[in-house]
Amino acid sequence: MFFILSKILAFIIAPYTWLFFGLLFTLKKVWHTPFKKWVLGLTIFTYVISNSFLMDEIVRAWEYCDDDIYLKNTQYDMAIVLGGMSRIDERQNKADFNFSGDRLFQTLELYHKGRVKKLFITGGSGSISHPEHREALYIKKYLKNIAIPDSNIIIESNSKNTYENAVFSKHILDSMQFKGSVLLVTSSFHMRRALAIFNKAGYKNITPFVTNKITGERKFEFDYCFIPNVEAVFSLNLILHEMAGYLTYKIKGYL
Repeated sequence: MFFILSKILAFIIAPYTWLFFGLLFTLKKVWHTPFKKWVLGLTIFTYVISNSFLMDEIVRAWEYCDDDIYLKNTQYDMAIVLGGMSRIDERQNKADFNFSGDRLFQTLELYHKGRVKKLFITGGSGSISHPEHREALYIKKYLKNIAIPDSNIIIESNSKNTYENAVFSKHILDSMQFKGSVLLVTSSFHMRRALAIFNKAGYKNITPFVTNKITGERKFEFDYCFIPNVEAVFSLNLILHEMAGYLTYKIKGYL
């Protein structure tokens, strides 16, 4: 009973719930006014973009699915892990991992299983005000703190976007005369764009490995299909951002 009540309470105190029911209340007030169509349209739109089932179908159509790499025993000479998975905690001088931190943690499991020989972290600063916050440097510090040998860590800390991730990393690998197999690691919502960019940049023998998938198996539970959920809006925002990025990169000739 407590579990069910906690779920109900979580729904009631969510700000998005207040917004949605506020729109319903407003709709009732303006039902017999010229504003009815506008408020009704906004209410329907708000409901649709917060519907987990509908938004997951949109996300599912965009998310990249790898070839079940996790379930196989294939080995790779190097895993290139794309940045954007942490923010810098200035007070403690360390990386705080976010939603995409799964990129690193999934790769570490493969590394400890012996399926990946070396870790290549690519990512500089995405901040205009703090160009010194180069993510790869902090990730390297984290890896060394958890006993990953320095000889197995390679970093690229100047890139500011996915295109530069690919190009700058390629320069480093070419300087090393690296010819081995590469596991490209990034989030499932980002892989479609990333893989196209890396292929265009001239990488050979590269295999995609997706992490932190947004969608799972399709389900038909009541709350999932009918109850508004702000996480659905978050998922839609990620996918729209990626679609816009993919189109922009396509126009610029990066993929």
